[in-house]
Parts: sequence; C-alpha cells; structure tokens
Amino acid sequence: DNIPVAACTQRGIPVTFVPDYCITEVADHTIALMLASLRKTAFFHLRTKRGEYDLSAGPTLRRLSGLQLGLVGFGRIAQAVVPRARALGLNVVANSLSQIDHGTQCPMLPLDELFRSSDVVSLHCPLTAHNRHLVDARAFQTMPSHAIVINTSRGGLVDHDAAWHALDQKQIGGLALDVFDPEPPDLNQPLFADERVIVTPHAGFLSQESVDELRRRTAQQVANVLTGRMPEHVVNTETCDHLAVDDSP
Repeated sequence: DNIPVAACTQRGIPVTFVPDYCITEVADHTIALMLASLRKTAFFHLRTKRGEYDLSAGPTLRRLSGLQLGLVGFGRIAQAVVPRARALGLNVVANSLSQIDHGTQCPMLPLDELFRSSDVVSLHCPLTAHNRHLVDARAFQTMPSHAIVINTSRGGLVDHDAAWHALDQKQIGGLALDVFDPEPPDLNQPLFADERVIVTPHAGFLSQESVDELRRRTAQQVANVLTGRMPEHVVNTETCDHLAVDDSP
C-alpha cells in the first residue's frame, strides 16, 4: 500500500513481496479475536481487574458451535481459518471477491447474503480502489443485530464512522480490529472507547518465526536481483526481463 509501483517501474526497479510468511499467525489472530468477542473475555478481564467480580454485569454469551462464520475473501489466510473455525463447531461460508472457483472447500454466498446470515463476519481481502469501505452503513444494516465484524486485513475495508453509528444504534454486536485507516488510529475516537470494540495494534502477523521468515526471504529476493536471478513474487515483472529464472530448490 505504501510503495509507488508505477514510479519504480519507470526506473526499472523491481518491487517484490512475501505474501505467505504469516498465514498461520493471522489465521490464529482471527480466531483469537473471534473468541475474545464471542466469549467477551476482554470485557470480563477489564471489569474483574477493576474489582467488579460480577457475572451479571456481562453481556449475553452464545455457544460457539452452530454459529456461522462468514469469510469475505477466500485467499490463503481465509482458507487457513476454515479448519480452525470448524474445529470449534462453527459453520463456515465465504464470499470470494476474485470469483475463483474454490470447489467444495467452503460454501460460497453472495456478499449481501453472507452479511445477512452470518453471526461473525471476518475480512480477508486486499484493499483496492473498488472495495474501500466494503463494509459500510448499508452492510452494517444488513447484518444481524448481534453480529461481530473482525478485520485482520486492511483498515480501509471498514468505514469506521459507519461502524460507530452501527454500534451506537445497536445494529451490530461488536467489532474486533487489528488494522485501521489511518495507522496508527486516533484512539481518542469514541469507537475505540466502546467496550464492544476490541483493538490490537496490527499485531496479527507477528511471531518470532514469521519475522525471521520475512527477513530471510526479503534478503533472498534482494540477493537474487543483485546476482542476476529472478526474485520470488514480483509485482512489476516487466522490470525483470533481464533476470534469469532461479530453478534452485
């Protein structure tokens, strides 16, 4: 999101990326946010730490098994979420924005139907010029009043003003956000003070193993270009016509 690819292309500079170094971490973080939202662990944690040892103060909890999780986008991370969610007894459906045929791995629904029927909606798609504020006021109005929206993808996919209005009007049950627009967000906004909103500081990708892998593979891509070999995962492949394909294992 932060690299001027066109300018790099004009100057013959390859732009590469590492798309799959943190699939496990983001899938795990998605499940963690879902559990925290549905079981209200953050709510009870804060209240109990303040000395309020009182179950009756909590919101209504629902059994996870039998709830529907709707995945918006069905790339590598979303596909990794599926077995984790099913292990907890959730029914999983998805909407593939890419229109790729994913076979029978997961039932595919139109986006409006997914919003309307899901107890939890989790976003797993890249941010483009066409899907900014994909989850807007209309989307929130479509969802059940108890629905939880999770975003571990890109902050711009959710209209935060519309999200605050939806919470204020009790159109949805809560939000769990690991990404924001902009980053870092203004945490003084009322959205982030609401007890129904869980926030983490874009930490979904993070583990010692994922950071080590990212650094190693990034360095390898730089080394490939400097030694005349094609790097892995190039955005602007036209800058690499002079590079040899690396067939090494």
